[in-house]
Amino acid sequence: MGMVYCDICSNNTFSRHSYFLPGVEVRIDCMFKAISPRTTEQISFSVNRTTNKYGIYKLEVPSVDGVQCARDKAVGNSCRASLISSPSSSCAIPGFRTTSDEISVKSIQANFCIYSLNALSYRPSKRDIALCGQ
Repeated sequence: MGMVYCDICSNNTFSRHSYFLPGVEVRIDCMFKAISPRTTEQISFSVNRTTNKYGIYKLEVPSVDGVQCARDKAVGNSCRASLISSPSSSCAIPGFRTTSDEISVKSIQANFCIYSLNALSYRPSKRDIALCGQ
């Protein structure tokens, strides 16, 4: 899961003037390695998602035998998100275009992980000096 916001002041951070963007199309690419006694397989997939009214996109991946979530990047499990398009004409210049994952929640008993992706952003074509200053 991740979020997309409008960086009103074009300062590469979520400020008090920023707001979350609904309706943004995001591409999610994931790769997981399945490790079992008999084989090592790689599962890769790509999907497009649209942010909800809170600027959040998410994807639920069902549990697969042999695939375990792990914090160790050497295992090779990862997801990445990229901006596709913004429905907002006033905030349509890509800022942070691509992000990779950070595992924020992990449950070993249930083999359950939440991959939290860093925020993506768009910005307006012109900075509002009256609102944001120089």
